[in-house]
Amino acid sequence: MRLIFAGTPDFARVALEHLQQGGHEIALVLTQPDRPGGRGMKLQASSVKQFAIEHGLPVAQPRSLRLDGKYPEDAQAARAAIEAAQADAMVVAAYGLILPQWVLDTMAAPDKFGCFNIHASLLPRWRGAAPIHRAIEAGDSETAVTIMQMDAGLDTGDMLMAHTVPIEAGDSTGTLHDRLAVLGGRLMLLALAKAQAHALKPVPQGMQGITYAKKVEKSEAALDWTQTAGQIERKVRAFNPFPGATATLEGEILKIWMATAVPMAQAPEAEPGTIVLLDERGIAVAARDSVLVVTELQRPGGKRMKVADFLRGSGLQEGMVFARHQP
Repeated sequence: MRLIFAGTPDFARVALEHLQQGGHEIALVLTQPDRPGGRGMKLQASSVKQFAIEHGLPVAQPRSLRLDGKYPEDAQAARAAIEAAQADAMVVAAYGLILPQWVLDTMAAPDKFGCFNIHASLLPRWRGAAPIHRAIEAGDSETAVTIMQMDAGLDTGDMLMAHTVPIEAGDSTGTLHDRLAVLGGRLMLLALAKAQAHALKPVPQGMQGITYAKKVEKSEAALDWTQTAGQIERKVRAFNPFPGATATLEGEILKIWMATAVPMAQAPEAEPGTIVLLDERGIAVAARDSVLVVTELQRPGGKRMKVADFLRGSGLQEGMVFARHQP
């Protein structure tokens, strides 16, 4: 097929790579404008843009696709590029902009296959921006990649294909993201083959079990030691690699990258947030019902460290108490 691809982060780049390697012609790539990033806050191209440039694919970076919005000139230029691409279909993966009705209408012409979306959840659970983070944070036992026919709603279109995967006990957003990204690329290739064979059967989403995965904010990063150890562990895994869970000790904000909830017959008598034991295997911190054993963490401006390396010269002692809230 001749395709338009719309996506921005690594999850989308993996899908784009699969589509190109699968023999599809990428007529146009849409991605978010370059953003400041890194320690120098220099403008950085998205992962999708970097791939497109490396492979000589045409790129457009509109700030908006709304013809009546804040950047109508961007939308008009994007409309011209989309029409000129003469694509058979559009594939969207973590693009970051909502497709307005004119895009859907353009791709819904009788000789086209419409707009497909690669979404990292089993819809209608976890519609929205951060389905992988929220599935781990909520303690879901499984998730999925869903290929959806896009409509004007937020992840409300008919489901075309879906494949579930278990969420393993040690999964972080990073590890689960990587598995789902590869699955998304493979599933999209299969969906396009079925579309060409007119073998796709759209299934409307159910009205039960709808949840929304709101965007992850840095303000959510602080750990609450009055929660159960299981809740805290899931947050650590969900916020790895972004934005990183944080905890404040002696006025210093530490990032907590890996931790494990350890069941106990009786809850520790110590105040939540108290270090009850520490050695090279981990830092055991009292939670509401048991303890959380921290095994990888990071000081401000430092590197991520295993706990054995971190403790050398750290000054940490049993009885120290992590603050309940960020200062």
